[in-house]
Amino acid sequence: MIAALKCHWPEYLIEAWGLGMFMVAAGVVGTILFYPQSSAHHVFPSPFMQRVLMGLGMGLTAMGIMYSPWGKRSGAHINPAVTLTFYRLNKIKAWDAIFYIVFQFIGGLLGVLLVALLLQLPFTQAPVSYVVTVPGKPGVVVAFVAEYIIAVIMMWVVLYSSNRAKLAPLTPLFAGCLIVSYVIFESPLSGFGMNPARTVASALPSGIWTAIWLYFVAPISGMLTAAELYVYTMGKHKVFCAKLYHDPRYRCIHCGHHPHNTR
Repeated sequence: MIAALKCHWPEYLIEAWGLGMFMVAAGVVGTILFYPQSSAHHVFPSPFMQRVLMGLGMGLTAMGIMYSPWGKRSGAHINPAVTLTFYRLNKIKAWDAIFYIVFQFIGGLLGVLLVALLLQLPFTQAPVSYVVTVPGKPGVVVAFVAEYIIAVIMMWVVLYSSNRAKLAPLTPLFAGCLIVSYVIFESPLSGFGMNPARTVASALPSGIWTAIWLYFVAPISGMLTAAELYVYTMGKHKVFCAKLYHDPRYRCIHCGHHPHNTR
């Protein structure tokens, strides 16, 4: 444990920074679009258009994190479900996985608290409510199924593209596009969680824990399902590393790559 923390703490902090920045963006964009007194809320009164803009904001933020030098260094999991999936595939060591997850939760919460400090009531009160994720009108069962499906698709796309030389540099783009589409079309069903740390980051300060279990079970089981399907169809040897985008210019604590070495 101590050795992992001593050697890999920069990657752990990057994971905290990554989800923290994602939550800051979610909080700021969500408040601008959904707070009733916001001018943007009146300019774009259509819920569909609001989701389009929110999706673009979240997708571009995710791509920015993944393509950033820091994101390329840690692998930009910023999601416990992603980290657990790579652990299941034996591509990340146990202590690294534990610290990644711990720092993801910490970073997400700090991001939400920062937005609450800066924006205050417009962010903390309904309808924004700390951008909390709760099941939509169709109910908990539909929300669970929706969360499970989007997690399967996301992880399958990440594994398929990141493990092919020509597609690997496009993995953040594919993931970002999926996030955009999920916010637009899936969020009315579940609020679009797909990330236990992201959900807890909003639930903890808001006190809204509605069906919290599904935001753990569905993303984790969905991504693990995608991993099993990928291994079954492509073979376990077709998973090279735990990074979403393995840029050879940055060190990798997962496969041991250093910039002066070839992959």
